Order: sequence, then structure tokens, then C-alpha cells
Amino acid sequence: MYPYLTLADETEIVHSHVMNVDGVQTVEVHFERPSEERGFDSARCVLPSYQWKFNDGFSVQEIDFFNEFLHHNAHLLYRYAAQGGIHCA
Repeated sequence: MYPYLTLADETEIVHSHVMNVDGVQTVEVHFERPSEERGFDSARCVLPSYQWKFNDGFSVQEIDFFNEFLHHNAHLLYRYAAQGGIHCA
């Protein structure tokens, strides 16, 4: 996983490299933030289907925000995933 962004609430957003799954180039995007109750809240979404693999601790409103975030950033996430992370861009 490659670092992408840290939000103001300390949510870390990281992404995978580009993977070929059944002929489709996919990128997994992982969201994680510290939580006093669980240690960490975490969720993972697969692009380009925008399917959530799991969500442990984020609210429906937060997942809605992440969906909008992903729709606005998918092109960059794919670019950086293909280049081995943002530091190589």
C-alpha cells in the first residue's frame, strides 16, 4: 500500500498498486484512523467498481464522503498506483 493523503481527523488514505482482476485494472483504496474504542476504524473500497470490501467503524455519512472523494480522485489514484506511489509522480 502506498500513502496518498491524511485527512484532518487523522484518517490515512492509502492505495494498492494497479492489479489486473479478470481483465479489469483495479486499485484498492484503504481508509484508516485511530479509534479509542477499537484501536482503528478501517474501510476498503475497490476501484473502478466502487465496491466496499469492508467497513469497520465509519458511519454511513463518512462512507458517503469517501465515495465522493474517490469519484473525484480516482484518476489520480490510478496514476499514482501505476507509478509506485505519489512520491514517484
